Amino acid sequence: MPDFFAEQKKNRIKTWFLVLFFILFVGALGFGVDYYFSIREGGSVFAFPIFTAAALAIAVVHSFTAYFSGSKIVLSSLKARLADPSDLSEMTAIDVVKEMSLACGIPAPRVYIIPDDDPNAMATGRSPKHAYIGITKGLLDMMNREELQGVVAHEISHIRNYDTLVMTMVSALAGTIVLLSDWLRRTAFFTYDSGKRRKRRSRGGGGGGEAIVLLLILLISILAPIIARLLALAVSRTREYLADSSAVQLTRNPAGLASALRKIATWGGVIEVANQGTAHLFISDPLRRKLSEKEGLFADLFSTHPPIMKRIEILERMAHMRY
Repeated sequence: MPDFFAEQKKNRIKTWFLVLFFILFVGALGFGVDYYFSIREGGSVFAFPIFTAAALAIAVVHSFTAYFSGSKIVLSSLKARLADPSDLSEMTAIDVVKEMSLACGIPAPRVYIIPDDDPNAMATGRSPKHAYIGITKGLLDMMNREELQGVVAHEISHIRNYDTLVMTMVSALAGTIVLLSDWLRRTAFFTYDSGKRRKRRSRGGGGGGEAIVLLLILLISILAPIIARLLALAVSRTREYLADSSAVQLTRNPAGLASALRKIATWGGVIEVANQGTAHLFISDPLRRKLSEKEGLFADLFSTHPPIMKRIEILERMAHMRY
């Protein structure tokens, strides 16, 4: 049986490391700009690091914003709306979420509907008290109650284990790294080009040191989106297996979740409102990338989900056990 308290502690620690890495990384980007301008202007490297200070301030503010508002940002990007109790299928989803939350011993998350016909679901939130579950319209239309219970139990397990804390922070912070690196690249190009024109007018020489620093900045700006992508995979494939196992403990019905995953695998498609920053929040890869159905070290590094057929196979083996 998984040690849920240990999992919660591990994910809290992982979140703090993630935020610390983000702040240091953004600070390094700011320092790169300061160093570049220092070389370009022939000043001291130890002059007041205005870009470093600004970058660190932005990183700290954005970290707080991601922590307290990351879930709302994610739900807004998915165009999700609050479930309507007057709609029969949406009321069923609300009831199932309440049932699974009670079985799990956590407050019932608010239920949101994602306007997409492809079956999928996701969870987000910094804690069980501040959690949300998003369900696509397609999943509501396609699943029976047992299948819906399996999917919801899977998402509830992510919330209980604080997986959603890590996943939500990753979604919010990774996008910022990409934006800052793009700004850094554009700034470096602009200042380098203007510096060259000024030196030509003054018939000055040199510029070799500037060019080297520029190349380093460009390298960082190219690597930054890749690093952001790896950050988005901080929740490894094993988290999905654990959530599947935890869902079975809640429902005592592995066949329900297995059947739901099979329908998702058969009828699911690309969810248009999802992107690389939010893909890891879903029960199945909403971008339907081929890598998600492969195994091995490369797939483990760059895929957000384990192969769905492998998950179904494990659940079907569990169905033969007594619950």
